[in-house]
Amino acid sequence: MNDNHNHHLTGTLDLYFIVGFCLLLFIYVHAAVIANHKKRKWPLYRTIFWILGILCAAISLIGPIANRAHFDFTFHMIGHLLLGMLSPLLLVLAAPISLMMRALSVTASRRLSRVLRSWPIKMISDPISSSLLNIGGLWILYLTDLYSLMHHNVFLHLIIHIHVFLAGYLFTSSMISFDPNPHKASFTYRACVLIIALAGHGILSKLIYVYPPASVSKGQAEDGAMLMYYGGDIIDLVLIYFLCLEWYKATRPRATTIPT
Repeated sequence: MNDNHNHHLTGTLDLYFIVGFCLLLFIYVHAAVIANHKKRKWPLYRTIFWILGILCAAISLIGPIANRAHFDFTFHMIGHLLLGMLSPLLLVLAAPISLMMRALSVTASRRLSRVLRSWPIKMISDPISSSLLNIGGLWILYLTDLYSLMHHNVFLHLIIHIHVFLAGYLFTSSMISFDPNPHKASFTYRACVLIIALAGHGILSKLIYVYPPASVSKGQAEDGAMLMYYGGDIIDLVLIYFLCLEWYKATRPRATTIPT
């Protein structure tokens, strides 16, 4: 009875996810069409990034990988990399706030700017705060009984996955900024926090390898930990590349015209 109820709830959540993802795709594409009718064309590659980011999130939550993740830790870790790392990176590269600023009216854009300048946004967008939410949340998930509990409670499962996604997006957007950010931290600050966060992610993967989460077999824990370590490194390298590129563009010498 309880299993049937959970199965029914999971099916309902899948439907909500599908509707939500389709809505996010529609809103972005519609905003891009509006922006294209104004002065400057919205880059097509940013729209592609958005579509790919939504697809990564959808694959992690709906379908074979999501179903296997309930009893196979390796597939769970694939979902973690897609939902908490790759999808946020692609969505940040899509620069959704910049697109909204272009598509909205002047009045609405000013309201959005006021929201971005607010103190709650400043708090959660700080690299340290976002790192604690992102990496700290993973430490709590895998080093306590929370991982085991979420597979027996649909709503806890939903809340954790929403947290993983949002924390991943906040962390990524605090490190690389393609959108307006009135609280942008210095490059040195961001780089230092990023190094510590990456170390925290790597150490956690090693702890999982040695001390599997509750209800996870030794073999699955080792495979999942290696995937977390090496797969995370690949995505982190892309993040580091964009941070260094942004840093270089901001500090490179400007060409000056010598008067004749």
